[in-house]
Amino acid sequence: MIKKEDLPAIVVGIMATLAGIGIARFAYTPLLPELVQQGWFSGGQAVYLGAANLLGYLIGALSAFRLSESFAPSLIIRLCLISICLSFIFCAIPNSFEWFFIWRFIAGVAGAMLIVIGPAEALSVTPTTRRTGVGTLIFIGIGLGAVISAIIIPLLLQVNLFTTWISLGGIMVFIGMSCHFALKKLPQKALQHDLASQQTSDNPIIKTMVILLITAYAFDAIGFVPHTVFWADYVARELGLGIDFASTQWLVFGIGAMLGPIIVGFIAHKVGLSYALLITFLCKAIAVFLPTLSDSLITLTISSFIVGALVPGIVALASGRVMELVGARKHKQYWGLATAAFAIAQAVSGYGMSLFYNLWKSYIYLFYIGSTAIICGCFLLFLGEIITVINKSKHNKTTKINEVKL
Repeated sequence: MIKKEDLPAIVVGIMATLAGIGIARFAYTPLLPELVQQGWFSGGQAVYLGAANLLGYLIGALSAFRLSESFAPSLIIRLCLISICLSFIFCAIPNSFEWFFIWRFIAGVAGAMLIVIGPAEALSVTPTTRRTGVGTLIFIGIGLGAVISAIIIPLLLQVNLFTTWISLGGIMVFIGMSCHFALKKLPQKALQHDLASQQTSDNPIIKTMVILLITAYAFDAIGFVPHTVFWADYVARELGLGIDFASTQWLVFGIGAMLGPIIVGFIAHKVGLSYALLITFLCKAIAVFLPTLSDSLITLTISSFIVGALVPGIVALASGRVMELVGARKHKQYWGLATAAFAIAQAVSGYGMSLFYNLWKSYIYLFYIGSTAIICGCFLLFLGEIITVINKSKHNKTTKINEVKL
């Protein structure tokens, strides 16, 4: 049950995920085909600019935990929000490929730090009994960003690209101010005994499960790339359906992303976080594969909605599962590792898929790669469940033997 005192933490989390992925990443996707059509960049260059953001995300994820231990997390969050704002403003005028590459890279670095530090900062001041509810709401920001970019960007593009870039910078000013005041209202942290954190250090089974989860999450990152980097361009240019239709599909994606954390939260409440992850991985693999079967309106819309829902949905479940396994005190550290693994896989696959696109001149093969990767992640999660069952069975046998001896 969410309470009034949770609102500052919720606002901080939503603004961090909204800026970190919802705007810094997703706002570029519907811009990509327009940059090509207006001659700012070639198709290959525009794709590599998207990959620059992925590379920055990797660097940000790797450095987020260490920086947050050396400096005040609230300071880092504010600096990241300012950096993303500037990345839009300084790209408003046509310039060299290298200039845009640097600012897309900076936006990626700042976005990753917000995704690691923002939710951790919000959950660290939230009582244990309400963390699941707060954690679910936090990741709605990802979908909110996709909806904002899908509705506002097509309207702004009817004016010109300059107005679009500057307006996105203005949106970031609003996000930054909202987050700034919410950070000031966060309650003081209270140190609590965390049994799960101690168990992580001592239990090799839990360590193994965390490694499997992080690796599966990295495989999900590969499946994450086709829809979040290339989807709008695939629909608009490769299928020849135009920017307006692509924007509509991106809106469907965004609506799914807004509803996703709520949907998966309901599933997790019914079957638990671990089984919910298995279900969502399987559903996402199917949804990523769908465009290879048909380019009909129904198929594209279903794929947009399901992948959209499960992008933030799986992030929310993975974050919750990490906290369930390692405890609140170590959540930021291990969630940072998970985000870094995600970023590595995302950056490698982003550049790899950009290369494949330039070689094959088609996006369709990228959906084969993405769906296969998610299936591999699903297998690792299933392996983790088998280990859990075996471990529980051994524990129960040991308990019974000890009871007999007594």
